[in-house]
Amino acid sequence: MKYFFLTDGWTVGRVWASDGLWSETAWRRQPNIQRLNLCLVEESEKLWLYRVEDEVLTVEVKPIATTQVELSAQAIGQVVLKRLISAEQVIERLGTAQTICQLTGIQTVVQ
Repeated sequence: MKYFFLTDGWTVGRVWASDGLWSETAWRRQPNIQRLNLCLVEESEKLWLYRVEDEVLTVEVKPIATTQVELSAQAIGQVVLKRLISAEQVIERLGTAQTICQLTGIQTVVQ
């Protein structure tokens, strides 16, 4: 498995595997990308931890916009994450930041 952190208000867009852009027709399924119930807080910004399957090489992320006005006002349209991280790197990162765990509606803060 591979991992990445994504800030609140952003979502996953396109996904690439070793043979190019992920094709649901070829793979016969969507890529396995799951937001975990764990986030970091940096300068009052929540960064959620996501887990992706090993076949995923690159993930495009983009801000969530509900209206066309919000879309045109955004400074950043999309970002491509090319360096997904390992479980060891996640643990190292969690050890240096304020962490929030959400377990079935209960929120716990670890510092």
